Amino acid sequence: MSAMRVDAKVVMLGKESVGKTSLVERYVHHRFLVGPYQNTIGAAFVAKPIQVGEKVITLGIWVSKRPPSMNLRLRESRNLTDSSSFQRARFWVKELQNCEEHCKIYLCGTKNDLVEADRSIRQIDYHDAQDFAEEIGAQHFETSSKTGNNVDDLFQKVAEDYNSTAFQYMTEETGVDLGQKKDSYFYSCCHNN
Repeated sequence: MSAMRVDAKVVMLGKESVGKTSLVERYVHHRFLVGPYQNTIGAAFVAKPIQVGEKVITLGIWVSKRPPSMNLRLRESRNLTDSSSFQRARFWVKELQNCEEHCKIYLCGTKNDLVEADRSIRQIDYHDAQDFAEEIGAQHFETSSKTGNNVDDLFQKVAEDYNSTAFQYMTEETGVDLGQKKDSYFYSCCHNN
């Protein structure tokens, strides 16, 4: 049995209990596990192939509380019901941009199903999150691991951007050919709305 090749590494970052593991569980296994939950200690890893046009790209996805390296890519997530998690997401974006000015960012608000069920629990205004995403040049997604809403769309966008010629052109400017490199990273920091 051979090891699965990983084309792009994705690291999910964020405050404890914002839904990073649930997001990955929904995407990879198409299920939502009901608690009680155990916090991820260190980092957890899973790989999943995804079709992008004629290619299959394998995303290696880590769930972590901090990035293993700062010289990488970012996908930022946050939970829509916890305003402090949004501040933590802002912190990770700033830290990563200080170390890698060409970070590709995906801002992801988790637990959208809770907000849809009771709008009064939303602590992060959609427009504030969208404005922040535009400010940092990020794609903005609101997801629900429970219902699966926007989860596949988020990871599909990461894979498409990894594969796109515009993304490859950006890496040529920095002298790094991510199309050939197997240790390309995207980071994600999760927070609640």
